[in-house]
Amino acid sequence: MPGDPPLGEELGWTPAKRPAHTHLRGSHVLVRPVKPEADAEPLFAVSHPPDGDPAIWTYLPDGPYASVEQLRRMLGSVCRSDDPLYFTLVPLPDESPAGIASYQRITPDFGVIEIGHIWFGSPLRRTTAATEAIYLLAHHAFDDLHYRRLEWKCDALNAASRRAAERLGFTFEGVFRQHMVIKGRNRDTAWYSITDDEWPATRRGFEEWLGPGNLDPDGRQRQSLRELISEAQARHR
Repeated sequence: MPGDPPLGEELGWTPAKRPAHTHLRGSHVLVRPVKPEADAEPLFAVSHPPDGDPAIWTYLPDGPYASVEQLRRMLGSVCRSDDPLYFTLVPLPDESPAGIASYQRITPDFGVIEIGHIWFGSPLRRTTAATEAIYLLAHHAFDDLHYRRLEWKCDALNAASRRAAERLGFTFEGVFRQHMVIKGRNRDTAWYSITDDEWPATRRGFEEWLGPGNLDPDGRQRQSLRELISEAQARHR
């Protein structure tokens, strides 16, 4: 009726499923539940000197850790959590733990979930396995658990994370100013998302990038992920 206030689209909505401690296996990486006893030592080695880069921890709320045992205690506490729900990232075929990611801010009633607390150890950075790990988490959230919105958030000063979000098909939505205090410092938070109507084209871009036709025998890309997602989005319109 004339004069009625505008309202959002009416939905025949069923809440999404809550993610579980599960295994997500791709061609290049296994995303699996955290195993504190097995994971602590290799994860410490790839994220602390002499072989790891301690800059991994610059924008994260925790770390770096003083010892393997301290990291093991942290993993022991988070492996029992359902939100955030942590996973160890294990490149294939050697299956040596090389990174961490989690689902967090999990809201099945609204269909909103975030991929967060992501860090890639030195052997995982800039690899096909790293990209596939994010794809597997996104695919599981949208296609298996039926979420409407997948979020990515980072410190607004974290240029590397912001570039990664854009490369992976997330849309920048703005900055929450003075959003957090992390390690005694102000954090403005940059927000990114993919929605379920955007996911089919984004998924197609990921799958084309990960396909054998796009990667040469040395794993070098013939087309960038951002290009393939943009092309898929254009075809989807």
